[in-house]
Amino acid sequence: MIKQTIFSILFLVSFTLSAQISLSSDRLYEDNFPLKIKLGYSNKQMNKKTNDSTYIKVPMEFFHDDKWNTIEVSLRARGNFRRSQCYFPPIKMKIKKDVIENTLFDGNKTMKLVMPCKLEKENNDNVLQEYIAYKMYELSSPYHFKTRLVSIDFSEPKGKKVKKFQLNGFLIEDDKRVAKRFEGKVLERYMHPMAMDATTSVQNAFFQFMIGNTDFSTAYQHNGKLLYINKLIIPLPYDFDMTGWVNPSYQVVNETLNINSVKDRKYRGFKRDVEVFNKVRDQFISNKTVLVDLLNSYEKDFDDPKEFAESKKFLESFFKVIENDNSFDKQIVAAARVK
Repeated sequence: MIKQTIFSILFLVSFTLSAQISLSSDRLYEDNFPLKIKLGYSNKQMNKKTNDSTYIKVPMEFFHDDKWNTIEVSLRARGNFRRSQCYFPPIKMKIKKDVIENTLFDGNKTMKLVMPCKLEKENNDNVLQEYIAYKMYELSSPYHFKTRLVSIDFSEPKGKKVKKFQLNGFLIEDDKRVAKRFEGKVLERYMHPMAMDATTSVQNAFFQFMIGNTDFSTAYQHNGKLLYINKLIIPLPYDFDMTGWVNPSYQVVNETLNINSVKDRKYRGFKRDVEVFNKVRDQFISNKTVLVDLLNSYEKDFDDPKEFAESKKFLESFFKVIENDNSFDKQIVAAARVK
């Protein structure tokens, strides 16, 4: 019940109001409960070094309207780092328009599927933590990717045998759908962060600081896209696994930033007028209860209670910074980049 209440007010408490159109293809993302799917393929084959046009066609079953439905999907691995490090690589999914017409997936020809990385105890919790990060960004900016949690019955052929896995995962909408909601477009070129909209840029930077993310670049569109809406350039972040919030076993620390762990926060936003910093600071502080409640609503979904406790502790440590004037000035305002 608490999840339904929280998500029903997501847009009411969003920090920035902006006109957006409703798409019929949003139906996939309207339900906050996991979509059950059945999927199977060889991870060895999926992880082969191929170009971006090489896809594997497989059937995917999904449970909707009290029955199992089957559609054909085309899949390929994405992300060079995780392809080399992960047992289950993240997936780019394409579906033909005529296949999904009049189904739950109608209007979603292209999506991403996030799955656990390694065969570890905390693998499903790590996926859940990253999914919650996307949901928290929904509370930070209206310009966000919509997501849908999925429960995956995964079958992997191993010679004459089939290995079964029960996995958490989530679907991420295509960036062009996000732009379409705001009657804008995706901007694919280098753009200096100071040319981007000030408020949404600072909201993005605060959010990245909150989840302990340094693995992104708005200028070079590393783990992020740019939208051009109403003559404004808007950052659109994604991929939140290499963060202190998720704290995965395969973490890689950017030692050039003088940090020793992904749990060491480093503000990566650029200097802006102090009024913008204070405005966004007030927005995050006023939204603290909703963010904490959002996390609490998933407590029973964690396999390991310690993972939930660590997530809550990490979130609370962010608010200790921004609620304290000295910490806020030192770790954010004074730390903001000039180049």
